[in-house]
Amino acid sequence: MFIGFGTVANMVTVAVGALLGLFLGNRMPERTRSTVTDVLGLVTIVLGVQSALTVASAALTAEVGSGGVLIMLGALLLGALTGSALRIEDRLESGAEWLRRRFAGTGEAGTFVDAVVTPTLLFCVGPLTILGSLSDGLGRGADQLLVKSVLDGFAAMAFASTLGWGVLFSAGAVGLVQGSLTLAGYLFGNLFTAGQIDALSATGGVILIALGLRLLRVRQIPVGDLLPALVFAPLIVSAVSAFR
Repeated sequence: MFIGFGTVANMVTVAVGALLGLFLGNRMPERTRSTVTDVLGLVTIVLGVQSALTVASAALTAEVGSGGVLIMLGALLLGALTGSALRIEDRLESGAEWLRRRFAGTGEAGTFVDAVVTPTLLFCVGPLTILGSLSDGLGRGADQLLVKSVLDGFAAMAFASTLGWGVLFSAGAVGLVQGSLTLAGYLFGNLFTAGQIDALSATGGVILIALGLRLLRVRQIPVGDLLPALVFAPLIVSAVSAFR
């Protein structure tokens, strides 16, 4: 297998899953589709909690001591401030809205924005995205991304059956994000420490929890504005480690 194979496989499974979801969507009653979305929200929260618990990992503790939670909090706060200033959430929705208007003739409903943004964030934020892409870029194999591909394929099927054909666009986002991370792993992967990766995973876990709350319609947290936190997390770990 070549470097980047995991990302290609992930794009294919998301696209195929979305197409199957579109085919089955009209054959599923509204109550069933709503329940499927709720299940996805619950599972997303479980995955988020699982990832967030890496804040107490041995590798991160060895680098920053017992301040892992404070580092995660600092990364999220700085990420929220940066994301709000850059209006990332608004720009994501504006871009998706432009696409909706561009293809309005196909009869897509007003859920197009959610159909693009929600699965894109789910597929592109999390430990498997980060660790799997870096591992693939370092030439250590694409096993993690292949597992993620299967999970994303089923998720795309459920999303498309409830949210519509906009889910197909998330396959391109997967290619862009994971392809960039794979390239970063290939070029700069050795610069990341185990503690920095764990901080990324823990921060991404909190973002996943926020996404799960959106899927459950508990609160519309602007998840897109939190994404810069994934950049701040390893930087803060590096800074704290240097001053210890």
